[in-house]
Amino acid sequence: MKLIHLTDTHLVEPNQILYGLNPLERLDLAIASINHLHADADQVVITGDLTHWGQLGAYQALHSSLAVLQPPCTLILGNHDNRELFRSVFSNALEDVNGFVQGVQETAVGQFLFLDTNQPGTHSGWYCANRLHWLGEQLARSPQQPKYIFMHHPPFEVGLEPMDRIGLVQRKEFLEVLRPYLGSVRHLFFGHVHRPISGSWYGVPFSTLRATSHQVWLDFEAKGEIPGSHEPPAYGVVFMNGETVVVHAHDFLDQSLKFSLDGQEPKTN
Repeated sequence: MKLIHLTDTHLVEPNQILYGLNPLERLDLAIASINHLHADADQVVITGDLTHWGQLGAYQALHSSLAVLQPPCTLILGNHDNRELFRSVFSNALEDVNGFVQGVQETAVGQFLFLDTNQPGTHSGWYCANRLHWLGEQLARSPQQPKYIFMHHPPFEVGLEPMDRIGLVQRKEFLEVLRPYLGSVRHLFFGHVHRPISGSWYGVPFSTLRATSHQVWLDFEAKGEIPGSHEPPAYGVVFMNGETVVVHAHDFLDQSLKFSLDGQEPKTN
């Protein structure tokens, strides 16, 4: 299975600029790259912060841009999103019994679980009792089946204080629901931190990557304000076969020189 992972598109109204960048233009370039290089992908997943201010026009622009994306696409929400306005544009989006943008998808490699950590009024991640109960029910239905989790906020600290401060609030409760099934979770994909990060959490491999919009600068001394940067955007190209998960980060706007590494003769300056 081939999956494309994008995150943190942060769209604003068309023709608006955010942090000196045009998020819609950058998303359109990502889509063009995916259509050119990865039209054979089984799925694209965007892990939240679809818009920056939750504007209706931004969701409408997102809908128009995704209309030309060739692989099917699944969207989840982040802290910058507005659930009601999102659903007014994406009426066929995921929805659980409580109205959250959550769902389960059966795939050739196992279960995909898409989670909603959005909470109005805060940039922190939120996973309330209703959502925890829903997740527990989904996990219990097929406890041994391989599972892949997609969410916006990481359920643990990543070592960047300004981002950890607005991480998932219910980290302990989330872990307790997931704990009996940790052995069947093959990978955790998330967004929110605008950084290329990978590792493991209680034995669960995880990865995230740079946004298609602006980035968070790697500053371990930063406190309070979030340090931003214009580092290049990326999307993930993920290969899954049931035994392995391989994640490649593609800097789709990179213009550096490309050349063969074979057949080079020694040279002196």
